[in-house]
Amino acid sequence: MSGGDQGPSRVRVEADGGSRGNPGPAAYGAVLRDADTGRVLAEDAQTIGRATNNVAEYRGAIAGLALAAGYAPGVAVEVRMDSKLVVEQMAGRWKVKHPDMRPLALRAQRLAPEGTTWTWVPREHNAAADRLVNAVLDGERAEGVRVVDEAERAAEDDAVAGRGDDPRERTGSRGDPLVGWRDREQTTPTTIVLLRHGVTASTEARLFSGRGGSDPGLTDHGRAQAARAAAWLARRAGEGQAVGLDGVGPVDLVVSSPLRRCRETAQVAAERLGLPVAVDDDLAEAAFGDWDGLTFPEVQQRWPELLEAWLRDPTVAPPAGESGAAVAVRTARALGELVDGHRGRTVLVVSHVTPIKAAVRETLDASVQVMHRMLLAPASLTVTQWWPDGVAVLRTFSYEPE
Repeated sequence: MSGGDQGPSRVRVEADGGSRGNPGPAAYGAVLRDADTGRVLAEDAQTIGRATNNVAEYRGAIAGLALAAGYAPGVAVEVRMDSKLVVEQMAGRWKVKHPDMRPLALRAQRLAPEGTTWTWVPREHNAAADRLVNAVLDGERAEGVRVVDEAERAAEDDAVAGRGDDPRERTGSRGDPLVGWRDREQTTPTTIVLLRHGVTASTEARLFSGRGGSDPGLTDHGRAQAARAAAWLARRAGEGQAVGLDGVGPVDLVVSSPLRRCRETAQVAAERLGLPVAVDDDLAEAAFGDWDGLTFPEVQQRWPELLEAWLRDPTVAPPAGESGAAVAVRTARALGELVDGHRGRTVLVVSHVTPIKAAVRETLDASVQVMHRMLLAPASLTVTQWWPDGVAVLRTFSYEPE
């Protein structure tokens, strides 16, 4: 899609997952189509380590719903899968009994817009998603989200046509905040503390600076900012420190974007907290492509129409860059894995403007367009909390420790 496209009026998610060994090496695949034309808009495929078929299939459904939220927000969604279990549980006809499935079902429920329809199809009618699963397991396709261009769409349609494939007990609150308030004393939320990196020379010059660019490190001022944030977090780690009004207690885990400015900020915090730093590529800043290293006025002068479209439409990307919708999809994936994998704990995530805004958008269950309406200060702290029933709240936004 581009800034001038009207976009689809409804979309179809085709999702699958598989495990070689059940449990064994597993992966998911998800395809997002314009439901009226059958055009492929985007796809996502990822290996997920050792898992069962059911877990992989749920992960495929979650990935497909994230694609729909990122690339076609606000439109009607149909999910088609050959997993009877996932379809029947998500449609509300079967209960989710297995404890490993409940967190995944809650994530899918939260991503699914009101009115989402769930349709079971025979395996032979889910060939596109099945091919993605096997392609990533065999190493024949790079993992992650891919926006499909017109030539690839035509090739995909030909491939589907050539194979004779058709191209075309529920629990939880769906984010009802009353559940979170009612269960606050009985359950412990997962707290995600989002720390933006300290300033760099590019930050001070107000340059676009993303993944694939010059990868600057912190300035002296940026290191001082990181130290202030680390000191604030370390006070929560003192013996007997109670959880503050901001919801933050002692940090259990530090995860960083792979870019240098975040790793340097994370290291300052981790040393104060006595923790190692894990790195997640999904937390990297957006790729700004040809805009990287330029100021906003310079981009406005050279690409006035494209910049206007980029500000208006989250599916628009800079030349050779990445759209806000794509960043939102991978941020949601990273956030979901942290919440699922560290329940009831406090996780410090050191990242950038775009992924942190995307995480806030995910917390609030808001449109992707809202990301351009947030101002996030360097080295500021944003706190979100996630309850086991799927309720998420924003506790603090862009707080600058002194």
